Amino acid sequence: MCLQEMSEELDLKMEKYLRGGAANLEVLQDKKLKGQLAHRENLYGKSAKAAAKFEKWLMPSEGGYLEAEGPVEKTWRFKQEDIGQAVDISSARNQYDVVLPELGPYTMDFSSSGQYMAVAGRKGHLAIVDMKNFEVRREFQVRETVRDVVFLDHQLLFAAAQKKYTYIYSPEGIEIHCLKDHGTVLRLQYLKNHFILASVNKFGHLHYQDVSTGASKSYRTGLGRTDVMRVNTVNGVVALGHSGGTVTMWNPNSSAPLVKMLCHHGPVSALAFHPNGHLMATAGKERRIKLWDLRKYEVLQTLPGHANTLDFSQKGLLARGTCSFAEILSGTEHYSRYMNHSMVKGYQIKNLLFRPYEDVLGIGHSMGWSSILVPGSGEPNFDSWVANPFETRKQRREKEVHLLLDKLPPETIMLDPSKIGTVKPVRNKEKPTKKEREAEMEAAIEDVKGNITLKNKTKGRNKPSKRAKKKQEIVTKVKRPFLEQQMREPQLSRKKQKVSEEDELPKSLQRFTRKKAAT
Repeated sequence: MCLQEMSEELDLKMEKYLRGGAANLEVLQDKKLKGQLAHRENLYGKSAKAAAKFEKWLMPSEGGYLEAEGPVEKTWRFKQEDIGQAVDISSARNQYDVVLPELGPYTMDFSSSGQYMAVAGRKGHLAIVDMKNFEVRREFQVRETVRDVVFLDHQLLFAAAQKKYTYIYSPEGIEIHCLKDHGTVLRLQYLKNHFILASVNKFGHLHYQDVSTGASKSYRTGLGRTDVMRVNTVNGVVALGHSGGTVTMWNPNSSAPLVKMLCHHGPVSALAFHPNGHLMATAGKERRIKLWDLRKYEVLQTLPGHANTLDFSQKGLLARGTCSFAEILSGTEHYSRYMNHSMVKGYQIKNLLFRPYEDVLGIGHSMGWSSILVPGSGEPNFDSWVANPFETRKQRREKEVHLLLDKLPPETIMLDPSKIGTVKPVRNKEKPTKKEREAEMEAAIEDVKGNITLKNKTKGRNKPSKRAKKKQEIVTKVKRPFLEQQMREPQLSRKKQKVSEEDELPKSLQRFTRKKAAT
């Protein structure tokens, strides 16, 4: 019975990896083709069976979600007290509140493995917390305003945007670098595959700094002050939300934005990217949250409500925070309410961030920071080659070397990273310039002059004047195509200009344009 259950479980997992149903080979009359296709179908079955077997060992855990019993019960009615009583002891430890009212509001950032958390209080408090052992690894006071903090994943280095400059600290709290070129920074983001620290300051200047080589670039956005900034982890593009309701997307290779899209009628208050890189969530001051498909730049869904901060989990859950209320939305195409959490009255949420590889949501607020359980938010199975929550100091050193060897150049940051490695399409030959046309015509004339051979004709028809006239006719014949093309181009440009002028006119005024006479 046990073997039968195991075989049934294996068959169910195989269906996930099979490439559709098997082809009907009985209708084929060609024996050679029939044998080749049968061999291929056999290989497909073997690969699906091997993948199903390996899944049992490499992906032992399965993600779970809150499930309501019956149509009356709703998942968003479950409270954290109910969830804490139903989970195991190690998971229940992730429910806590750290109250530090004199040093807030707090913002936070997790390392890529989720093992460490960096927290920063507005009044100058910086700390590194070991989330596995729930110990404060290091904390210190810089005695000036701290606006943002971000991990660099480089031997646990972290950057803090302070009152005047941005500083990089070691895990022991030792100041390593002072980045004066960035100015007064409001937001920080780190591109871990490119080793680039991105920042935006109070004058709206976007700055890129390569932390491995020290190279830097700065661009003026021209859209004023902004503190809304996120990175698309799939392609490395930095997105900024502006007070005019626009969202711009940037890369270090262009001084102009790659995309500039009008998302809201009021200022953009929050921004987040889905882990697949194709979905973007934006929140506006007009109390609307919009989900955008970045492949077509179209709105997929518009939700009512305001958000000061947004974040997507590894499994696609969307968290939004406003005032002292946090809401988690779930869905694939259309998002709906999944969980609610109300903070103590008077707590103003500053930052929301999901912890990687854990069903935990970190909340930074005006009185400290908190942590709540969100079932189904984290990836249950981690890849130790990508992010290992249990890595040792030796493994971290080796990982640093491998990351530097695998570092991607800034030129790979683009809207569609799938174009990397493809063959560049053949473009139409560009129009030659005036000098190139004249040189080509002169070369053709010289070639004809050197190859002119005239027959000796009868008396009176072989005069030098007639021979010169004949040579001139041949040269004129060669020049004619070049001259005709030169006369044709101004006419085409005039026609294009007329068509563009007509297209630019609104429909209400196009009826007043001069129409051609009927023939």
